Amino acid sequence: MPAPARSRTFRNDERRTARTSLPGNPLAPSAARRFVRAALAEWTSLGLLTTCALCQGDEACPPGRHSSDGLADDAVLIVDELVTNAVVHAGTNVELLCRLEAAPSEPEGPGGPPGPDDPSAALPGPDTAAEQEPAALVIEVSDHHPARSVRSDAHEPAGGGSPDYGRGLQLIAALAERWGITYRTGLKTVWARLPLDGPIAEVAAGTGADGAAGVNGVLGEPALRRGLRAAEIIAPAPRGMPREDPDWISRGALSFLAEASDLLAGQLDEDLVAALAGQLLVPRLADWCAIWLDGEEGHGRTGAPRLARVWHADESRIELLRALLEKEPPRLLDTQRGQDGTGTGTGGRNVPVPVPWPGAGQTGAHDGAAVACRLVANGRPLGTLVLGRRRLARMPDEVTALIEDFARRVALAIGAARRYTRQATISRVLQRSLLPSQVARIPGVESHLVYEPADDGVVGGDFYDVFPAPPGGRWCFMLGDVQGSGPEAAVVTGLARPWLRLLAREGYGVGEVLDRLNRLLLDDAMEAAEAAALMVAVAGGQDLSGGESGLPGLSDLGPLGDIRDIGKSLDDGRGGGLADGGQSRFLSLLYGELAPLPGTSGGARCTLASAGHPLPLLLRPDGTVRVAAEPQLLLGVDENVAYESLSFDLASGDTLLCVTDGITERRSGRLLLDDDDGLSAILAGCTGLNAQGVAERIRRAVHDFDPSPPSDDLAMLVLRAE
Repeated sequence: MPAPARSRTFRNDERRTARTSLPGNPLAPSAARRFVRAALAEWTSLGLLTTCALCQGDEACPPGRHSSDGLADDAVLIVDELVTNAVVHAGTNVELLCRLEAAPSEPEGPGGPPGPDDPSAALPGPDTAAEQEPAALVIEVSDHHPARSVRSDAHEPAGGGSPDYGRGLQLIAALAERWGITYRTGLKTVWARLPLDGPIAEVAAGTGADGAAGVNGVLGEPALRRGLRAAEIIAPAPRGMPREDPDWISRGALSFLAEASDLLAGQLDEDLVAALAGQLLVPRLADWCAIWLDGEEGHGRTGAPRLARVWHADESRIELLRALLEKEPPRLLDTQRGQDGTGTGTGGRNVPVPVPWPGAGQTGAHDGAAVACRLVANGRPLGTLVLGRRRLARMPDEVTALIEDFARRVALAIGAARRYTRQATISRVLQRSLLPSQVARIPGVESHLVYEPADDGVVGGDFYDVFPAPPGGRWCFMLGDVQGSGPEAAVVTGLARPWLRLLAREGYGVGEVLDRLNRLLLDDAMEAAEAAALMVAVAGGQDLSGGESGLPGLSDLGPLGDIRDIGKSLDDGRGGGLADGGQSRFLSLLYGELAPLPGTSGGARCTLASAGHPLPLLLRPDGTVRVAAEPQLLLGVDENVAYESLSFDLASGDTLLCVTDGITERRSGRLLLDDDDGLSAILAGCTGLNAQGVAERIRRAVHDFDPSPPSDDLAMLVLRAE
């Protein structure tokens, strides 16, 4: 006869209850977990818990030797969920109680029977199945907001994934023998009872309540089931991919394409477009994908393709897949017929066609269906997209149709990125050609230049230069800003800087240089206006001397007013839309000369003039700041203006700050950086700094003035007498 089952897990003792109060904040769950483990460890060390997974038969654990690890793990999971529920949904202090409860057949000991408020009071009485129940650990978690219900998440959250606030009472129901909720005045208690199934000696196979064999002397099947249920709740099996849902193509294809369009449209780098395309496809539609990008050789010819991106659902296989694909790149002709047999070819459509599986036939290689399609935008092939799915003999037609739509969006994004890259490259090359490769070193004067274009893809209107002017002893500097940006601004910049150098080397003074540059700009505008008027007249078949076109005759053109009349006529639409030809080109400019002062005291004689430009500021060593020039009219507006210069000594320790309107007009909401002499205040705080230190402090102040990046070019020249 096998020995009767006896529970040896628990000795009667009045110290079998532990309780604590926890604050209702996010730290409560971790404190509760520590409390439960500490209580179980103490009970084990005192001998109240006398068995654990390491002990067999009727022998009890020596006090302090072992701990009930399995019981502690289950208790910690339950306490964590219940305390989290109480904190999140009640928001009050949490009362936690842990009690070792004897089996009904054992004496209750000094503690006596459970009171009327104990959750165990609701358990079945001695005349029920409770007589056969083993001892148990009872856990109670109480909050002081009984009007709030306990979150139970009996169903999976919408959209899949884990619930927002833990796993609710599903986990408690899976681990506990029984659980419940007790309501009292001002208190709500959720309790759970964990059985303490002790070792049962000499239990034969098939003698358990459900016929299960014992595991390490313990009837293990019910506990195993509970553990599996809990594991499924904690770590549910992963859902299938959308592609495995037969209805996903019809239900989710449009949203997938819309999401792809949003993500790809704003990318201006073709490699980033390829990377995003791979992550969108895998694992939604494919197990892996690769993107080749064709090189550009010009004249409509494509260069050698390069493997830009490889993506695999199993990241450990990416490098192996890359090696296989590089050995066997897809060979698709742009004139290849599509699957529909229309003969339109992939040169005008992104039609997916079957291709061999990479490494097919090799040992360990997986087989499946793979398709490739050319990435074509505006009739120009840009690359190739290849993707594959395992365990398929043929890619479904619905998937290939979706891939075709997706590939079209990828091709358009790559084409846009390439156009932007070409434009940005041209702009950078043009910008470098318009600006000096280096600035001259002025004896006795320390200089530092800052130039930051607002947009790398557009030629800016700011320009600068520092150069020596013969016959020696003079150094000229300029800081200008052309109206507008792009090619129009580049044209004026390309004219103004060489003209200024030429005029300065011819020996003209500062004022004379501005006078002549002003007339040159107006003459250039006059020629453009005459050319525009001629083109309009020829296009409209009108007499060049005037007439029904409403345009003034060439013989009646004045120096400036009629140019504006032509520009206005063209802007009004009477001249065939060639308004740009008749507009004057405005230019703001700060131009000056430096000549070292005689003697060894340092410093330089400075002569400068400002034509519609932000006025330069002079910082003295004592921290005072003053304006160093007088405001005058923009260049290219009026040929009758006479520009005047101002001279002063740039003494040792003085700092001259020259900036463009990208600094003075830096915006933050309705405020400008230079409101209430804001730039002067910043410069006053730069006393004692060298030229580079002053430039860096002002540059940082400009960027810190508003979180958004500057919308205009920043140019700054700092000159400091040594």
